[in-house]
Amino acid sequence: MSRFYTIKDYCLIRNHSVVLHHKTVYQNEADSFDLFATAVYKYFEVQYPKFYKMDKLSKLGFLSAELLLRDKEISQKYAGHEVGIILMNAASSLDTDRHYQDTITDRANYFPSPAVFVYTLPNIVIGEISIRHKLFGEGAFFIQEEFDPTFMVTYIKHLFDTGVIQCCLAGWVEVEGDNYESAVYFVEKTDIPNDGIANFEPATIKEIFAKEK
Repeated sequence: MSRFYTIKDYCLIRNHSVVLHHKTVYQNEADSFDLFATAVYKYFEVQYPKFYKMDKLSKLGFLSAELLLRDKEISQKYAGHEVGIILMNAASSLDTDRHYQDTITDRANYFPSPAVFVYTLPNIVIGEISIRHKLFGEGAFFIQEEFDPTFMVTYIKHLFDTGVIQCCLAGWVEVEGDNYESAVYFVEKTDIPNDGIANFEPATIKEIFAKEK
């Protein structure tokens, strides 16, 4: 039986806007990322108080997953271990690392914060998403200079084909200061061709990015 890989939906957060289902569903010209992220959180009526304690990278990944997965009821279709989360960026957790460095540089004003330190690994984003949605499948956060769709597609298809996952949240999540960009997809393997908005292939991902820039 032939199997097909399909992008069921995607969420883009960048340029002061949120794109879902090919449509811009929210815009806000907030000066800072924190103000923008909080505005998105409130506009979509998300209820998760821990959001306010997250670092910027986790907030961006959390919002991307929250908006992408809402109304999909994946917990009714998949067990938690069947859902993978595979993300990538260029700067790792550098924005938070710099914040933490500020708390320990000045020995006369030394105030290391465990609440900041806990976010000095990029895979904490995956942890926040997993806790929120009760997912505990394969998780990985890769660091590369730029988004590499060929690597991502090859890696995720291997996870599908070896039975490690049945669906996957995947994409690019990057924050440096007030510059931010998230492009996250929900991918499934199905028995039906064209059973989604696009085939999960490198060229298709590049095309979607180009259209929505």
